[in-house]
Formats: sequence, structure tokens, C-alpha cells
Amino acid sequence: MKHLKQTLRGAALLALLSAPALAETTGPGGEAATPSSSVIVDDAVVAKVQAGGHKAALLWHDQSDFVNAVTAGASDEFARLGIEVVAVTSAGFDAAKQRSDIETAMAKQPDIILSLPLDPVTSAAAFAEAKEAGVALSFLSNLPAGYEHPQDYAAIVTDDLFQMGKQAADALAASMGGKGTVGWIYHDATYYVTNQRDNAFKATIEADYPDISIVAEQGISDPARAEDIANAMLLKNPDLGGIYVTWAGPAEGVLAALRANGNTSTKIVTLDLSEPVALDMVRGGNVAAIVADEAYELGRAMAASAVLDLLGEKVPPFVVAPAVTVTADNVVEGWKRSLNAAPPASLASQ
Repeated sequence: MKHLKQTLRGAALLALLSAPALAETTGPGGEAATPSSSVIVDDAVVAKVQAGGHKAALLWHDQSDFVNAVTAGASDEFARLGIEVVAVTSAGFDAAKQRSDIETAMAKQPDIILSLPLDPVTSAAAFAEAKEAGVALSFLSNLPAGYEHPQDYAAIVTDDLFQMGKQAADALAASMGGKGTVGWIYHDATYYVTNQRDNAFKATIEADYPDISIVAEQGISDPARAEDIANAMLLKNPDLGGIYVTWAGPAEGVLAALRANGNTSTKIVTLDLSEPVALDMVRGGNVAAIVADEAYELGRAMAASAVLDLLGEKVPPFVVAPAVTVTADNVVEGWKRSLNAAPPASLASQ
């Protein structure tokens, strides 16, 4: 699931099931969400920003189509504002490598750093030099432990988590004709991003679709277990109408289980784009829809929040980009809206 791979693993079932159902996205500390569309560097100050000779570093957690789209959104915004990007790195999900990337980037004296902190504790120390130097820090999804807004960072930018879960529920319900039974495969770890997405799906089904029942629930932390989990669900519920899967990686395992069982009727919805999952969807298979974020817009909003912070403007602490439901009918448009790129040739040719 791309930028969620760094989540804290552990037994979080009790916390997940006891958490109140949310009707809107909130930040890791309960912060209210501000739409990314309202975080704008106005044209009136562009000349002022351009005259500042500012530099930015993009220090990412990994390399992927998602990260490429976030980078493109940020880079285009920086180009508009005359800000030079002096470093773009990938830590490969290695916290030590990320710290080294920060140290190397700081030698280039950036005014702005955009990053996804891999681990809250180690990241707090890793970003300390940048924070103390007054670098404007805009974080993707995660926050270093103990960092306070606005003195330590400009903003956290992430997906509209509630909308992602809600749209997944709406899409699955539509594919099932608004009735039937559903399996719910949620992320079994304490992480506000996946927890809110998963809970929003469940809350929407329970509140808006009285003729759909969630009859099977199972947490997952290791995507490799997805096929076994799906097989167990289907054994107990052979007439299962649909399955929600917390992100696209384990959804591939669920799809494999359905194929192995010759099951062509149980529908799947999942979150975050994946070529194998999308290919099944466009071929009329089990996958009904994929709900994704607007990754390009995440990057633009991260850049804008950091620039506003440099200008001394008030920046909301928690910013969310819109969600988009991708189906077989809009896969080209949906892929471009999410990743600012055409879908893989395998999808476009269907």
C-alpha cells in the first residue's frame, strides 16, 4: 500500500474495535482536517517567493509510482515559485538511510524539506538538525514523536481517510446491488491512516446499507497471509457477496484465493492503485473498484504548506487531499487523477 508500509505492527484488535466510528478524517493527534484545496500560495506573493532564492529537498521513504506522483506535484509547485529542488532521495524503508539522507541534504542548506518519517522515535532525532535550523518541514502522513505545531513543522499532509473508506463501501454496495454479506479484512496495527480508512468502510456499511451484513472480520499485518485469510472466510461463508481489503497488496492475495476456488461472484474493493488488481477489474473479474488518493495533489499541498510556513503565514496542522474511486469505466481518468500519469499499457489496452 505504498506510503503505509512503515506502520507500527502489533495486536491492535481491541483498540480498533473499541474506537468510535468517525464521520470525518482526523489527524494522529485528533487534529481537524483542512482540505488541500484551501492550502494555496497566492499568485500575489509568487514574485516575493521567487526573489527569496529558496531551496527544497524531497527525502522520501521509498520509490514507487505513488512517490513519483507526489514528487511531481511538489516539483511543479516549486517550479512555479522559483524554488530549486536540490535533493530527491529514497530511503528504501530504512530509518538509518533516511537519517543519512537528511544529513547529506542539510549540507546543501535547504529551506524546505518534504518527507515521510519512517519511525516516529528515530525520526524525531533525525529531523532535529533541520528543525533547529529553521527548515520548513512538511510531513507526509507520519509525524516525528514530540513534534508540535506550528513551532516544529508546517503541516502533516495525507489522504481524506474517511472518504476513502466511505467510497469503498459505496462501491462495494453498488456492485452487490445493495444487499448481501461482506467480509472485512482490516489492518491489524495501530496506525491512524489505515485504522480510519478501515473503520470508515465498516461504519458506512452499517449506517447506510441495512441489507448488507458484515459476517466475517479478520485483521492482517502481513500481506502474505491474505490468501489464507480469504480461504478461511470463504470456507465459513461460501456465499460471501463481497470482501473489503485494507490495501492493494493483500487484495492480490484475496484475488488469488477467489481464483483458486473458481469463485467469480464475490466482489472485492480495496484501497491504493495496483496494476494486477486493476487488470482484474478492467477484465470484468472480482474487483469492483479501487479507491485511491490524489497523490499529485498531496505533493502540491506539501510544497505549498512549507512555502506558506516560510512566509510566516498560518498553516493548518493537518491537510487532506481528495479520494477518487477508480472503476473499469474510468480507469484512465482515475489513474491520471491519482498519479498524474497514464495507466500501465496493460490496462489502457483492455
